[in-house]
Amino acid sequence: MSIHQTYAVFGLGRYGLAVAKELVENGAEVLAVDLDEELVNTAISEIPYCKCADITEAEVIKQLGIANIDVVIIAMASNLEASVMATMLCKEIGVKTVIAKCATDLDRKILSKVGADRVVFPESESGIRLAKNLLSSGFIDIMELSKDVSMVELPVKAEWAGKSLMELKLRKKYTINVVAIIEDKNVRIDIDPEMPLAASMKMIVIADTAKLEKLA
Repeated sequence: MSIHQTYAVFGLGRYGLAVAKELVENGAEVLAVDLDEELVNTAISEIPYCKCADITEAEVIKQLGIANIDVVIIAMASNLEASVMATMLCKEIGVKTVIAKCATDLDRKILSKVGADRVVFPESESGIRLAKNLLSSGFIDIMELSKDVSMVELPVKAEWAGKSLMELKLRKKYTINVVAIIEDKNVRIDIDPEMPLAASMKMIVIADTAKLEKLA
């Protein structure tokens, strides 16, 4: 994900507004939507494309052109029904990535079941942090271990496919340590350093946060 993709943010509470503002301030194209006209009027000075609409209606989703959006962030944790409907409608029209904010672990399971590609707890991930992760193309932040070190999920780059970790020497080149490999939703921590990597794999790595941009 990056600045070159288009984004929609559903819900302009504190979390949704923070995500939208951070994306806009970094040059991304963002459509922000909320049913509360007052929230929309307040946000429009900072987010040029704001709409007052009910995103639980299929026709509204169609009229807003959501099918052309790359990433939809659903920031309505206090309204599970609306979040579920919005998630389902977005996936039905082919939105590639839907990220939903949730309030409880049960909500997380429900949203994942109906198609959310990623579910976040606002208590553990701020809106600004989510936006920064979306804009820093190529990895998904899993956990900030310290101010300088993060654990991230990193896709296997096309140029890495067919090569082993031993050949790639990622630790030496990028100061990252691969701690697990994800393949077909299976996570392996007993990694064979001579095993050729596949483009369909993802790696969980511990890395120097400042050097992550070199991997994007």
